[in-house]
Amino acid sequence: MMAVSSACKDGSKVAMDNGKYVRYTPEQVEALERLYHECPKPSSLRRQQLIRECPILSNIEPKQIKVWFQNRRCREKQRKEASRLQAVNRKLTAMNKLLMEENDRLQKQVSQLVYENSFFRQQTQNATLATTDTSCESVVTSGQRNLTPRDASPAGLLSIAEETLAEFLSKATGTAVEWVQMPGMKPGPDSIGIVAISHGCPGVAARACGLVGLEPARVAEILKDRLSWFRDCRAVDVVNAMSTGNGGTIELLYMQLYAPTTLAPGRDFWLLRYTSLLEDGSLVVCERSLNNTQNGPAMPPVQHFVRADMLPSGYLIRPCEGGGSIIHIVDHMVLEPWSVPEVLRPLYESSMLLAQRTTMAALRHLRQISQEVSQPSVTGWGRRPAALRALSQRLSKGFNEAVNGFADDGWSMLESDGIDDVTLLVNSSPSKMMGVNLGYNNNGFPSVSSSVLCAKASMLLQNVPPAILLRFLREHRSEWADSSIDAYSAAAIKAGPCSLPGARPGGFGGQVILPLAHTIEHEEFMEVIKLENMGYYRDDMTIPGDVFLLQLCSGVDEHAVGTSAELVFAPIDASFSDDAPILPSGFRIIPLDSSTGAASPNRTLDLASALEVGTTANKAAGDNSGHSGSTKSVMTIAFQFAFDVHLQENIATMARQYVRSIIASVQRVSLALSPSRFGSHNAFHLPPGTPEAQTLARWICNSYRFYLGVELLKCEGSESILKSLWHHSDAVLCCSLKALPVFTFANQAGLDMLETTLVALQDITLEKIFDDNGKKTLCSEFPQIMQQGFMCIQGGICLSSMGRPVSYERAVAWKVLNEEESAHCICFMFINWSFV
Repeated sequence: MMAVSSACKDGSKVAMDNGKYVRYTPEQVEALERLYHECPKPSSLRRQQLIRECPILSNIEPKQIKVWFQNRRCREKQRKEASRLQAVNRKLTAMNKLLMEENDRLQKQVSQLVYENSFFRQQTQNATLATTDTSCESVVTSGQRNLTPRDASPAGLLSIAEETLAEFLSKATGTAVEWVQMPGMKPGPDSIGIVAISHGCPGVAARACGLVGLEPARVAEILKDRLSWFRDCRAVDVVNAMSTGNGGTIELLYMQLYAPTTLAPGRDFWLLRYTSLLEDGSLVVCERSLNNTQNGPAMPPVQHFVRADMLPSGYLIRPCEGGGSIIHIVDHMVLEPWSVPEVLRPLYESSMLLAQRTTMAALRHLRQISQEVSQPSVTGWGRRPAALRALSQRLSKGFNEAVNGFADDGWSMLESDGIDDVTLLVNSSPSKMMGVNLGYNNNGFPSVSSSVLCAKASMLLQNVPPAILLRFLREHRSEWADSSIDAYSAAAIKAGPCSLPGARPGGFGGQVILPLAHTIEHEEFMEVIKLENMGYYRDDMTIPGDVFLLQLCSGVDEHAVGTSAELVFAPIDASFSDDAPILPSGFRIIPLDSSTGAASPNRTLDLASALEVGTTANKAAGDNSGHSGSTKSVMTIAFQFAFDVHLQENIATMARQYVRSIIASVQRVSLALSPSRFGSHNAFHLPPGTPEAQTLARWICNSYRFYLGVELLKCEGSESILKSLWHHSDAVLCCSLKALPVFTFANQAGLDMLETTLVALQDITLEKIFDDNGKKTLCSEFPQIMQQGFMCIQGGICLSSMGRPVSYERAVAWKVLNEEESAHCICFMFINWSFV
């Protein structure tokens, strides 16, 4: 062992049985290195073949070749580990520097607050002695920003730019804004960075500090290209640009932002952007709105947009020792909430929402680019990360265009049918929206249908977490989608005339989720949904086949605080070409309550507080009412349909009915997921014939002790059995005793393993979670469970409800007996499970 370890340090030596080393010639080392790069771990037969094929190695024994490859792999592993540790050390050093700067800033802020507190206390005392004293007024006015009118000349613009730079730096590294840590964000080497939101300042503001592995110039280039990373940005036009004497650049920009919902107009900004290099080598890109108070160049109002105000904001980018950059991002806006209905104003008054959708989005995009540069690879379906990012941008942009329906994109509104719940728009120039040029196939038909209809609506949701609702919609498409319309949508992007959707017998043939790509923190992922045995309509005939959907999903982590959630999808051809037409549809759910983080993210899954009966249930109801009784969110739905012009009236009728049916399904699911339903005795029921949760938990534990002779839980008193079972580290699942067993109960670990919820659990059959080997084992051993009462299953692989493989060390299955000692169900426990 000592010989092998020592040999790891020198590739020209090899260990012999007697502990001595034999030195290789440079030619032999070169030949072995070449072979190593072809096959790092050759088998015994392969090593013998290498000796035969390379005459230069003919005097070396196969065992020596084996040891050389072992040592070479050892050196490679050491090199990679050393490189990883160096990268971690650089990141920790940079994060430590950031934290020290943040600590200094907070100390200055504390000192300033102490000073202001003592000053105002002194002023209050003086006011009681002399009510005519005007010192308080002078204090108030001294805090106001002195805006001297300027002209639009280069000198005037430079004056505005320098003032913008100073104010931005005071927010980024100073105490101009009182920053508080973003709820749910914990700084650390693996976190996105330090994220804070404003407290008590005009408008909404957010700040982020982080480390990215890109040079400052590259970082500035990426961030200035807002359209590449800011999903809410519709357009950025550089109206004018000029260089300054100090080597900087001043640009006048006009920017438009999409509205997040159908119930509000978009926002636009008239901006000055200043890019400059500081004396310490830092690069700064700062921005602010130009308005009448500065007497700068004006931009007239634009129809369908509300002019918002950007206060000094931007990016401070500092070079980092060892490569990379330390970046400070500040976003500070006044989004004019007066222009939207009162119920929607929290969308425009929430600094947390600004941080998530803008500030953190910029930092995440930079980290994603940095990872792709350092670790270039080809991801799912042979696509490179840049190509997948472009696809996700097309999906997001297409969905935003559908939600907003701007006239200059070709959209026009259709007349209502008398009920204003669903809005219909038609676009007869889909090439602009799809990002492709329309062509014609060999038969003379357009390669896609000639027009697009969009049906959209918004609805208010009460007491349902956006993440859990969206996860249900993603995992259980058959609960809300119409298979015939999915088939029609897939046919509409194919060549040839397409018939109207009709009733298709058999419903969904099955849904398979194929992972495609995900971001570093898994907050967003792209996947392909395969709807099996769907078929589509062509020339009044049903052509059998599978339907493929490209799907973009974000915000499904219920542990995240106040996060908006989106599910956007579009039918694609099986060829999945980069220039294929894309018609995105989907859902967006945005929380409206700034106090969303106060509620427990697991409240809809907490059996211990939701399923108990008697006084415990009343207590749970009280707890829920205190935390989640006032939570609201707004859901926006938009579905697009390609069609031929002569079918417009029929497609419009179909689209209205379809979106209304989806709204009804969402309301039904929301009611089932709402924690308020758990507050009364009759609010939530397990399936018919199933006992109350406490009784079932007791039966599970008693049966386990009866058959296996040991205790399943370490708890005292029946009242704590359910809670102990619910929080048990291993996955515990119960299934019915039917010809096709379905799951009826799972603890928290079981729900996590299956990636589902209590409501959706009962749609999952037992055989669905096992692979072919698992199914064979289960079928052969199931009689043993019924006769012997239990069975121990060797470790293997099972599948979550989303098709993800899950490995487990071993599993135990036992028969659950009721009070009459007859079999009630079968319980499975998967021990030490993890996602592969």
